[in-house]
Amino acid sequence: MSVHILLGLQWGDEGKGKIVDFLAPRYQVVARFQGGPNAGHTLEFDGQKHVLHQIPSGIFRPKTKNIIGNGLVIDPVVFQQEIESLDKYNLNVKDNLYISKKAHLILPTHKILDAAYETLKGDKKIGSTLRGIGPAYQSKSGRQGLRVGDIMAPNFEAKYQELLDNHKRILHFLEYPYEIGEAEAAFFDSLAFIHEMHLTDTEYLINDCLNNGDAVLAEGAQGSLLDVDFGSYPYVTSSSTIAAGACTGLGISPNKISEVFGICKAYATRVGSGPFPTEQDNQVGEKLRQIGREFGATTGRKRRCGWLDLPALHYTCMINGTTQLLLMKFDVLNTFAEIPICTHYELHDGTITDRVPHCLIDTPVKPVYKTMKGWQKDLSHVRTFEDMPKELRTYIDFIEEKTQIPITLASIGPDRTETIVRGAML
Repeated sequence: MSVHILLGLQWGDEGKGKIVDFLAPRYQVVARFQGGPNAGHTLEFDGQKHVLHQIPSGIFRPKTKNIIGNGLVIDPVVFQQEIESLDKYNLNVKDNLYISKKAHLILPTHKILDAAYETLKGDKKIGSTLRGIGPAYQSKSGRQGLRVGDIMAPNFEAKYQELLDNHKRILHFLEYPYEIGEAEAAFFDSLAFIHEMHLTDTEYLINDCLNNGDAVLAEGAQGSLLDVDFGSYPYVTSSSTIAAGACTGLGISPNKISEVFGICKAYATRVGSGPFPTEQDNQVGEKLRQIGREFGATTGRKRRCGWLDLPALHYTCMINGTTQLLLMKFDVLNTFAEIPICTHYELHDGTITDRVPHCLIDTPVKPVYKTMKGWQKDLSHVRTFEDMPKELRTYIDFIEEKTQIPITLASIGPDRTETIVRGAML
């Protein structure tokens, strides 16, 4: 069988958790390939809301293998809390969850360094979640990190102490005050908990599954516009959030990938700092925020809200090789009489372009909008694309025409049941 990738095409928070949960019964394996506890994948079903950070969103499907790939950085304390929060649902978590020995660990001092670096930036803050993600990836790329497999080594404590001493030297140089005692004790307690899980060479596991005919869904975190290479640098995350990241984050070859599901909202949101050309920092943005419950699943921070940006969407579809578009949260727009869509950018010299500049900070853009007529109808009764109001179908058709990618799924609410599939999606 082949690998299908599901990832976000905006600045994250597109609704990946819901769609992974919805699609999971079609797959034998769901695998996370990057990110860490900065991710917040929200699932709603049976009247309950669930937020996952490091665990793949297929965990609620009892027959699905869930893999945490080598591309992740794992906070053991948060991981244990996540697992224990699922106990009441009687899931076979320990049986169905596999952790890569090559995934890197987030130490308590990684989180302290995260806070120190963000404080030093002053008004140029990136908007970090302060979960230690960036410093953990820095340790990884600097060839100093600790991996999950290291906790089984007899000299693990010596390796830990070496990295800890390095972090202490940096914090001393930065003159940043900190206390590590309780956090360090909790860290080592959680390592003992993780040691009891399936710690595996997941690159072999996932390829064995493929060779045995299993279908694999690779689950991304954050969004393509936060990719460390192709996002709105430097206001980006520290990992590869695009389709290529699934290969390096899971140990699969590109020729195993047959579908790339790209998810985006019917409008746009962003958490933290950084450029956002279509942002509505006004009553419209606040209305989108309140109706859409746009508050970070991980941090609780208000999400910045604005209109759909087609140049950015076309860009992320291009770099991912998106084969199917999945559009989310149409219900949030139910009451709008008019819905603008950004179709082009105007540069400072008056040039009109549909391409994203290499740096939206040094090359600020003014969005050029096309205004669409809103449907102004409740969508709770809609079960097929044909049932949709004419104005909503026109909105969808316009996006499909501009991206030249089929829109095969539309979400009209947060619950599993509020999901409409068009045609043979897979």
